[in-house]
Amino acid sequence: MTDQNKTLADMLHLYSRNLVQNDPVSLPLTTSSVYHLRGDVDPEQSHVKDHYGRFGGPVWRAVEAKLSLLEGAPSLLFPSGMAAIAAVFYALLKTGDKVLLPSDGYYTNRALAESYLAPMGIKFEVCETVNMCEVELSSFALILVETPSNPNLDVCDLRRLSQKARQAGAKLVVDNTTMSGLLQRPLDLGADIVLASDTKVAGGHADLLAGHVATRDAKLYEPMREWRKFSGSICGNFDAWLLHRGLETLELRLNRMCENAARLAPLLAAHPAVQFIRYPGHKDDPSYGIAKGQMEGFGFLIGLCLAGEAQAESFLQSCPYIAETTSFGSIHTSGERRARWGDDVAAGFIRLSIGCEPFAPLWDATESSLDDL
Repeated sequence: MTDQNKTLADMLHLYSRNLVQNDPVSLPLTTSSVYHLRGDVDPEQSHVKDHYGRFGGPVWRAVEAKLSLLEGAPSLLFPSGMAAIAAVFYALLKTGDKVLLPSDGYYTNRALAESYLAPMGIKFEVCETVNMCEVELSSFALILVETPSNPNLDVCDLRRLSQKARQAGAKLVVDNTTMSGLLQRPLDLGADIVLASDTKVAGGHADLLAGHVATRDAKLYEPMREWRKFSGSICGNFDAWLLHRGLETLELRLNRMCENAARLAPLLAAHPAVQFIRYPGHKDDPSYGIAKGQMEGFGFLIGLCLAGEAQAESFLQSCPYIAETTSFGSIHTSGERRARWGDDVAAGFIRLSIGCEPFAPLWDATESSLDDL
């Protein structure tokens, strides 16, 4: 049994392990915003007991316990992936600091930095994911990298980057949304903080918004926890409860999604209507070598490039097993032409998020739609 398998088994039994006679086996949805509180309290320890819904509660604790096992580090739950990123920025940065951001990652990070960090005197620069390790880091306080990047699926060598960041005195933050802690463990590779949008594969059913951060450094953890408390950037109990349920099936869903993607990628690459694909598990992909060395699997995302906008839109509209959405990580296969958001990709580039459908009908429908182009 591998350590990862032990972690997965512990995640499944984490809540039920402490049950007493007649307790519900499934985590109850507790919606109270206030809790019974009698006598004096220690303000320094108030966060460890339930007394007000902005500070915590039984559902939060259960979710954070699972996330902490998944990441191998204390975790903090937030109401979205962007709320998690904002917590890192606002809790850990100060006027005069400089941040390195990926130019080819999630665009909202750059928008947040330009609209809100810059007016606060926090500078930022951008760099392509594949070139992160070549940047001189001595002037940076914090580096944020998303690997594989979204949507190009370029990969950054986290061991090398974390070593360079440590030597420069900078903190390395890894957005691990596209992989999850099951497929990539950034903290084990040297990162200081890992974060993710749990709206995606961790929740898995496109019915919740959530995010989290995790770190093994108490000097980083405590400011982010305090920032959450004072800013009110908290996850609702129902979304947290849904996330707890989603985490219990994460391995099953993710295995099926990755298996489908691995089978689909070479078939897509060989189809005459496809100009090229990006998939870290494809041996001809420029990301393959690094991905194989730092990831437990190659993920469920495939970049698919067709001849142009018209072909991409026709393909997405005609395939019955591809939902047109602007998110990813659900049990349903979905796709989006990313150039419509201004991403630096070809007009016919599609980000495919492969779901849990039985493979044969998924490929038959995909192939038929490609044949019709």
